Amino acid sequence: MEMENTTSACVLMERKTHVKMNRKQVMLAKLRKSCSCTPQKLKNFLMDFLPVLQWLPKYKCKEYIWGDVMSGLVIGIILVPQAIAYSLLAGLKPIYSLYTSFFANIIYFLMGTSRHVSVGIFSLISLMVGQVVDRELLLAGFDLNDDASPANGRQLRECMSFLQDRSSVLFVCLFFVSPQVLMGIFRLGFISMYLSEAVLDGFATGASLTILTAQVKYLIGIKIPRSQGHGMLVITWINVFRNISQANICDVITSAICILVLVTAKELGDRYKHKLKFPLPTELVVIVLATLVSHYGKLNEVYASSVSGAIPTGFIPPKVPPFNLMLRVAVDALPLAIVSFVFTVSLSEMCAKKYAYSIKANQEMFAVGFCNIIPSFFHSFATSAALAKTLVKTSTGCQTQVSGVISAMVVLLVLLFLAPLFYSLQKCVLACIIIVSLRGALRKFRDVPSRYHVNKVDTFVWIVTMSASALISTEIGLLVGIVFSLLCIIVRTQRPRTALLGQIQDTNFYEDDLEYENLSSIPKVKIFRFEAPLYYANKDYFLKSLYRLTNLDPNLEVARRKKYEKKEKRHLKKGDHTTANGLGIGETTLQLVPKQTDFQALVVDCSSILFLDTTGVNTLKEILKDYRDLNISVLLACCNPSVIDSLKRGGYFGKDFGSMREMLFYSIHNAVQFAKDQKLPADCSV
Repeated sequence: MEMENTTSACVLMERKTHVKMNRKQVMLAKLRKSCSCTPQKLKNFLMDFLPVLQWLPKYKCKEYIWGDVMSGLVIGIILVPQAIAYSLLAGLKPIYSLYTSFFANIIYFLMGTSRHVSVGIFSLISLMVGQVVDRELLLAGFDLNDDASPANGRQLRECMSFLQDRSSVLFVCLFFVSPQVLMGIFRLGFISMYLSEAVLDGFATGASLTILTAQVKYLIGIKIPRSQGHGMLVITWINVFRNISQANICDVITSAICILVLVTAKELGDRYKHKLKFPLPTELVVIVLATLVSHYGKLNEVYASSVSGAIPTGFIPPKVPPFNLMLRVAVDALPLAIVSFVFTVSLSEMCAKKYAYSIKANQEMFAVGFCNIIPSFFHSFATSAALAKTLVKTSTGCQTQVSGVISAMVVLLVLLFLAPLFYSLQKCVLACIIIVSLRGALRKFRDVPSRYHVNKVDTFVWIVTMSASALISTEIGLLVGIVFSLLCIIVRTQRPRTALLGQIQDTNFYEDDLEYENLSSIPKVKIFRFEAPLYYANKDYFLKSLYRLTNLDPNLEVARRKKYEKKEKRHLKKGDHTTANGLGIGETTLQLVPKQTDFQALVVDCSSILFLDTTGVNTLKEILKDYRDLNISVLLACCNPSVIDSLKRGGYFGKDFGSMREMLFYSIHNAVQFAKDQKLPADCSV
């Protein structure tokens, strides 16, 4: 690449010579290395697969134990009521949520790389599981109204067995064709970067609207079937308003009191969180008081208020789920795996950045994958990192995942001894806990104006994702958000900013003359900037913008000149010594050069062109030829090495690259100086 001194002398920057590697040999070497088995390699594999073996021996007991125990107890206290509540979303009995919370904390303690993430049940994942369970129940002929009484005890037992099978098989699918485990094996952790913040926020908000809608029937105590399929939100609200007259007054009053208490406690907690050593266990207090009132007030018997029912103690024996259902739920496993992994990695990276340590995205895939695989044999359902509990964990002094073991012990205590005490707990109380927990996601609506002010495209991505997730379905909403986000990127590269540049006075720098005042134009030189990669999708826009800004389309100008020359030849053959426009032959040359051609050199600022494909190279070759026909030279400035290599391979500089000195420049100013110093004959470019 050329650099100009103050004189016209040129210095060519020499590229380093890179030794070309034999890809086949490199691949074989890596394969041999990966397939070899030595004691040291086996030890490293085990240490990487179970990170707990690395950090637990270095555990600073005196320094860490108090914070871990405190945060573990707080999370465990919060986890129990949430686990019972989220069972409504999953369409399963509360005992399965408790199983899930217990096993997830133990497995992530062994395999996770984040010190602070709280892994367990998550509202969005529970909702997606519930949609699969509802579909399977509907296909099997069961009533989706969970308050409806089965015809007999046998049907109830069949329904419970069916629920166990469906909740388990979904995650055995993750074992054999697990997207998370497969992505971990093939090192595909980078996939998470394709889910932008706008997509994730829109998905969470849309799913939160769906969750809120699903809980309305419990809030007011009406009996309507769980809606299934696309448009669930609209169908549910229609059914709610049709049956509003059947609302249970006891449930309505209980819901109003619980929401008032929960929201007030949350607002006070947020306001005085800096003065509180740990969050108030409001959910637990509400559940205990509501259970006592419901039990001694006999709300179920007197007012027909729906209650949680019997929650068994202990563990159900492990069971291998029916593999014949695997193909039916395989498609459902993919969005679950992606959402679970993305939320876990996002929260892990957030905590790692805040507390100055690193995580391994691929290991997080393994950790979340096995948090789903192993518990699937113990009647658990999908898990993920949860934002609210993670924030609580960090604020209560958590240091390591030892706190997760403490939380698991709290859940185990409930599983073994305390679960039956929640028999009389009203479902409307659980619905209130779920709805109040959605405050953070629903508050995103307040951020729309500020989001729009910062970035309009991201706002549209958020709106589209949120609308699709709420009005169609969560899975399709996530897919729509990803596709729409990628399309926005493509569109932005198809029609990027373009500009003609002027010189900043008394400097060697150049900027957009439409954006800045007091820029000087360069006589006989046009400087064109294209702020995107040049490839097949934006080739036409590149040419149109160039012709429009320079006020010259070389193809049209060449055609006009040829047409004029034909007319001149016809007049000469007739012996007429005047031209077609009435001028003498000596004056013809002046007319051939059009008024628009007020420049002799075109400098293309390539600093924003990240790469060229074959179409992009051919486009630059095309303008080189077209402008050469008009005695205008094309000079390229600020090309990165990738662009230079593409131009070389495409034959832009000729076979021997001899013309690179006259076509390629280190900076815009070098190119401008070269254009000024040269008379630029018609054939100066190859």
